[in-house]
Order: sequence, then structure tokens, then C-alpha cells
Amino acid sequence: MIVRGEARPAPGTLTQLFFDTIDQHSRPDAYQVKRNGRYVAISHAETLEHVRRISLGLRTLGIIRGDKVAILSENRPEWAFADWACLTGCCADVPVYPTLPAEQITHVLANSESVALFVSSKLQAAKIAQIRGTLPMLKHVVIFDDEKPDGVDLTLAELEARGAALDTAERAAAWRAEALTLQPNDLATIIYTSGTTGLPKGVMLSHDNLYSNVIGCTQKIPFTGQDTALSFLPLSHSFERMGDYLYFATGTSIAYAESMDTVPFNLQEVRPTFAMSVPRLYEKLYARVLENALSSGAIKKRIFFWARAVAERWADIKLAGGTPRGLLAWQYAIAQKLVFSKLQERTGGRLRYFVSGGGPLAPEINKFFYAAGLTILEGYGLSETSPVMTVNTPKDFRIGAVGKAIAGVEITIAADGEILTRGPNIMQGYYGNPQATAEAIDADGWLHTGDIGVIEDEFIRITDRKKDIIVTAGGKNVAPQPIENAVKTNKYVSQAVMIGDKRKYCIMLVVPNWDSLEKWAGRKNIIWTDRAQLLEMPTIQAKMDKEVRKQFVGLANYETPKKIALLEHDFSVERGELTPTLKVKRRVIDKDYKALIDTLFIEGAAH
Repeated sequence: MIVRGEARPAPGTLTQLFFDTIDQHSRPDAYQVKRNGRYVAISHAETLEHVRRISLGLRTLGIIRGDKVAILSENRPEWAFADWACLTGCCADVPVYPTLPAEQITHVLANSESVALFVSSKLQAAKIAQIRGTLPMLKHVVIFDDEKPDGVDLTLAELEARGAALDTAERAAAWRAEALTLQPNDLATIIYTSGTTGLPKGVMLSHDNLYSNVIGCTQKIPFTGQDTALSFLPLSHSFERMGDYLYFATGTSIAYAESMDTVPFNLQEVRPTFAMSVPRLYEKLYARVLENALSSGAIKKRIFFWARAVAERWADIKLAGGTPRGLLAWQYAIAQKLVFSKLQERTGGRLRYFVSGGGPLAPEINKFFYAAGLTILEGYGLSETSPVMTVNTPKDFRIGAVGKAIAGVEITIAADGEILTRGPNIMQGYYGNPQATAEAIDADGWLHTGDIGVIEDEFIRITDRKKDIIVTAGGKNVAPQPIENAVKTNKYVSQAVMIGDKRKYCIMLVVPNWDSLEKWAGRKNIIWTDRAQLLEMPTIQAKMDKEVRKQFVGLANYETPKKIALLEHDFSVERGELTPTLKVKRRVIDKDYKALIDTLFIEGAAH
């Protein structure tokens, strides 16, 4: 069975998209950024001028058509300006995660053969200073900030000034004309995979790969032309990168969060109508709502759980295609006013849609937000698919599924359950790695996603990553992600990872949600000096064991983790346990906690 989206969009380029958007929209707030304590706006006209002058400035450095230019920066308008400047300058750009340490940046810059690099700040410039001697191809380093530390050749302002010196009407027209000579199959960017299973690979995406994805998504998601989006996932992540192109193309104002830590505050300042995130944000929001409800007084707690039960009944009818009426509709209106309006206020009070991608979202969390009046449109894709393959829409919405195929995309399921896809969004290949390309894309053009899933009424449902499937010593196949996601909905849990490949049974490593656990310990008059000591206490271990096992409902015996171990520290990007997109590196966890894991299997075998 093959499912298909609507007819594929006519081929196009990102430069065509850029100029069409500039011609069609004249918002004073194409971009927004927080400076000196308040958000300031940058218009479409100012954006065009910045982009043109930076692009012309790159030419003065000897950067020519087809060169690769890297961007190492947090989200900010300059990231977008540099990106558009490279694209309209007929170069391909290479985004680099700003959280990566210097040694991992070396691989990306060397493998991509980048001749120039934009960095955001002294912090990022210091990383490059450590490794620049090993990168003979890297000729120019440009910093976004005005301060120019050692090892940086130019500030962005200086580069832009070089371009401004050439910026006559005649030169501007010639620049635009040359940018529009780019063809749909020309290389636009090389995005490096997050490296869950080895060295990152450079995904080569053409202009049309990304253009077709943007156009396909505009047909699925209802923008008004007056929307505002908060951008906070790294722009080096293909999800946010395409998302910002989508926002730009639809005339949506793009406001940049100051950092991931300030997202809750920036939501209330910007009051967006759209926001994209990986599931981790929704997991944390959900945990905070539950914690606030459970730590309230008896009356508030009763009101919350009454409102939640009403909203669940309301959601069941809506999701089945019905319209809640009578007493239930009246009760739901009260529940909204008493409880859920406060949650909506935390997102700014204007949010029309959240979009979720980059990993599976627990159905329980999705349904909770839907019932509360905050719709999360869950989608699915990979860097190799530019990235969107499917997305739920207001019209075609199913919790537990990741939507239907977007325009031009075909999807089928292989005999072993793997999801295969092809279409205009499929990458050109891995840069400099024909062997990996041949392994990923077969002779018929099907990309092998590495994900296991099923097709239900044209909706795609993901069941797990192929490489994450645990095969026990007894030959039983266990899909860990749904079990881990269920455990993470418990308010006492921050992270959960299952281990058990080639073992007699499965075990689970759990990082507590310390806010919830420490409050519970305080209520029980437990005294402790540090968290390591707290985790050693039998009372705490019993509490966490009970909370985790609550989530094992309906599991087969071989799927149920036999032993549970508690970890003091959350997994981190810096220690290599998480990818920059916050996916757990299961192999790294298995290796780093080997001594503890071995103990759990020895203890389990002894019982």
C-alpha cells in the first residue's frame, strides 16, 4: 500500500521564495528580537537591505558561486540574514549547532569544506580559535556581535559595510537577477545529522527539496498573513529551519526567543499565534501543570481534576467528529474559565497552534493540551526529507498519529515494518559519502527512514526507531519509545531510558523530576543534604518505583522493565548523552552507565 499527498508543487528555489515574499509582504515586523529588555521589529524592507549587502560583502571576500559557508549561532535575525545572503549569493550554507563542543565542530567544517564561517559571539569564536589551525580551507570568520576577538576577521557590520559600498541600484538589480538563475536542483544547504548512531553525516538538500516542503506545508497549515511565531528550536535543526522559511513565506512575523530557558517568559511577551517545538517542551509544560495542581489546596485540586475530566469527555466527542452540547458544553465553558484559561495565558493567550516534531509525543500529553484548548499539530520527518513527510492538520487530526502525507510525498511500509518514502523533498544524498547514500536510498528512489510504523486510514503512526528496537535474549522484540514516553508523563519523572538488547529482560534508567520529588520528600519530613543521598533512601526508591510502575499498564511480561535504577543528573548534550535535538543516544547511555546496568542484570538474575 502506498499513500500519497496532493499533487507535488511545481519546482522552485528558496531565492524565488525570498523575493516573492519581499514583493508580497511589507510588514514592519518581519523579524523581532529582544534588545535592551524589549522586543524590536525589523521590516521586510530592512531585511532585504541587510541580506543584499551581506551577500555583496561575501563576494568582496572572494567567495564565489557554489562555495560552502557555515553558520555557528543561536537563533537571532543575523542567522536568517546570513542564510538568505548565502542563498541569494548562490552559495550553500552549513548550519552548526551552537551547543556543540569545538572537537565536534571540526568534523562538520572539515567534511563540508566550508571556506567561511559566521559565528554569533565571543563564546562561539573561542571554540573556532581552538581548531582553526586544523581547518586550512576556512579562510574567513565573521562575528555577528560588534566586538571582534582574536581569531575573527570581520564583524557582520564591517562585512555589511563592504557590501553597502557596492550597493548601487544597478548592482542590486544584477544581484537579484543572478540569484534567480539558481535552479531547483542546485544545492542549498548541508545539514548534519544529530549523530545518534555515529559521526554526523552531511545531508545535502537542494533548493527544491526545501521549497517543495514549504509549499506542501502551506497547503496543510492555515496561516492568516497576520500571524506571529516564536522561534526557539535551533535553526541548525532542519525542523525549525524549514519552519522559519514557512513562517517567512506566509508573511508571519518571526520573533526569536532569547534562549531555551526564557521560552516561558518570551511566550507571554510575544504572545505568538504559532510555535514549533520538540516533545520535551510539551512534556515539561505538562509536568508543571500537574505539579501545580497537585501542590494546591484541596479545593483547587478538586476543581482541577473535575475540569480535566470534563475536558477529556469534551475531547472524546470532538475527536470522534461530534459537537459537545447541553450540560457538557456548559461544564466545559466553566472548566475553561476556571482552569484552562490560565494555561492559555501562559502561552500568551493568542496561540492558535503548537506544532510538534523531532520525536514522538506521548498521546496522553497531546490529548491533555487538546482538551485544554491548545491544539498540537504533530508531524513527522527527517533531515533527509527536508524535513516534513506528514503532519496533522485542523481538518485531518488524529492523536497518536503523525498525520497524512504532504503534497508530493509518497509513503509505504516495507515487509519488516520500516517506513519508506519518496518525493521532491528527498535529499540529494550524504555529502562525500556515496556508500551511506546508497544504503539510505534504494534503486527505486525510496528513502529508508529507519523508523517502524503503520498506515491507518492514510494516517501514519510511528511505533519506534528500527535501531532502537530491543531484541531480548529470548528473541522477543520490544519497542522502547512508547514505554519511555508513557513513563515520562508521570510528574515524578524527567527522563527514562530502557536497556535490554541481547539480555534476558529489560531494565529502565530513570532521572527523577527533582522539583516534584523534593517537594514530596519535604512533605514527608525527610531530611537530606544532597540529591545523591536522597536517592539512596529506601523510602525514595520505593516511591519512584511505585510511580514508574504505574505507567506499565497493559505491557506484556517481556516488555515490562524488571529493574529500575535512579540517576541523579539529567542527560545532557555536553556529556554526549543527548543529540542537539534532545534525542537520547541509547548507545552512549548503555556505555556510560555500564557498571550500574551490569549490576541490575546481575541482581535480577539472582532473584
